[in-house]
Amino acid sequence: MIKKAASATPAPAGAATRERRQRVQSAQTGMAVLKGLARLGGRASLSGLAGYVGESPAKVHRYLVSLIEEGLVAQDSATQQYLLGAEAMMIGVAAMRQADPVRAAEPALVRLREALEVTSFVAVMGNMGPTIVRFEEPGLPVTVNVRVGSVMSLLWSSTGRVFLGLLDDSRVLALAQEEFRLAAPALRALLEPDEARDRTDNETHAPVPVERLRRAVQAEVESHRCASVKDTNLKGISAVSAPMFDHTGRLCAVLTALGATGGFDASPEGPVADALRREAAAASALLGYAPPVTRAA
Repeated sequence: MIKKAASATPAPAGAATRERRQRVQSAQTGMAVLKGLARLGGRASLSGLAGYVGESPAKVHRYLVSLIEEGLVAQDSATQQYLLGAEAMMIGVAAMRQADPVRAAEPALVRLREALEVTSFVAVMGNMGPTIVRFEEPGLPVTVNVRVGSVMSLLWSSTGRVFLGLLDDSRVLALAQEEFRLAAPALRALLEPDEARDRTDNETHAPVPVERLRRAVQAEVESHRCASVKDTNLKGISAVSAPMFDHTGRLCAVLTALGATGGFDASPEGPVADALRREAAAASALLGYAPPVTRAA
């Protein structure tokens, strides 16, 4: 009599589900450790990393060992700190090659148009100044004479002011100074207090309007994460702009919303500014930007 070989007893469905869930949770924890290391600047001690991700040092160490085996993490033998490994760097390089501020901003422009019914655009710094590269407008657009390819004022547009305030570039400052020199007296008066307008050429101690504006805008953007104007660049038009940053933390583009002054809230605390800040932050994250982390003492 031939006996049939006993078949393996299948695992209960509940046990298989638990096993899959544990694998998913394990992968999530491993990714949290890897992302935490990246957000701490790519290098951290075991205790610092454990504190950041909210796990015990022993647990984080187990995951670090696995990540080291995969080349995603390495350990500095001199300091015992953990740092991003060669494989993580390759992933980062591949991601950076795909990073495009215009592509990252496109969904934001559509959301701003649909949620707030405002005209919005993204601009980058070109040879002649801030240049619009993507433009969206609502069903009932505001009549403005700017379109894709338009170069915005560095001094009197909110878009230009973000570039002026945050780009540490002598070329940008030179363009702004030339724009001021060629501007009509009425526009110049918007930047010059009475004592500056009345000074003689020999009074070199007086502040330079462009440099003063640059400092003021830098403080405004650092405080509110946006800049706004009302009836300065275009009569009857107000605008709010928020900065977009790349993976190095450098300003790479500016997201702007504008509308008719009477029905457009350009205040830093208004709904337009709030939406712009959120969208600019989300687009920056797609470009690999991580805001600076405040380390515990």
